[in-house]
Amino acid sequence: MTLSGFLAYTAALAVAAALPGPGITALVARALGSGFRASFAMSLGLMVGALVYLTAVVLGLAFVAQSFGMVFLAVKWLGAAYLAWLGWRFWTGGITPETIEARAAREGLASCFLAGLTLTLGNPKTMIFYLAITPTVIDLASITMADYAILAAITLATLVVVLVPYLALAAKARGLLRSPRALKRLNRTAAAFMMSAAAAIAIRQ
Repeated sequence: MTLSGFLAYTAALAVAAALPGPGITALVARALGSGFRASFAMSLGLMVGALVYLTAVVLGLAFVAQSFGMVFLAVKWLGAAYLAWLGWRFWTGGITPETIEARAAREGLASCFLAGLTLTLGNPKTMIFYLAITPTVIDLASITMADYAILAAITLATLVVVLVPYLALAAKARGLLRSPRALKRLNRTAAAFMMSAAAAIAIRQ
């Protein structure tokens, strides 16, 4: 892979990770209810889940991209449609004060980690992001083991940079994210990013 490919993947992943969704909502809720340590353990679970999906996508889509062009095209359009639908959902509703009302957590850090892992593995949004975005920014057919190791490191570093500010803000400024005005701005921004990503995927050759 080239440097431009790694940079494109980093940028795409950062945008995808920063868009509020089930993972971000769960992290914010955990941080609001339990503080930084518990939510950081949960974020580690999210990161490991992302690596599982990255591995599956790199191994599986390399073959699909080479052998089944129509399948790849269908995945692309399904991903774009799903992103557009998510954008509409966030514009019309999105995160509400009710979704960030968190109970005081009684679980240990291991439980928080497992919660993050299972959340990611059970979240089709995560897989669709990888299926829709990854093949458009990197050449899956030419990835080597060294490339994969770099992509894994980039994935972890990018998710740390994106997720930690969310949970740190929620843990230290709990009142801010309960403001209906702030939540509305967050939802509208997320919707705009998702719809823009859907359009970019749809028009990319």
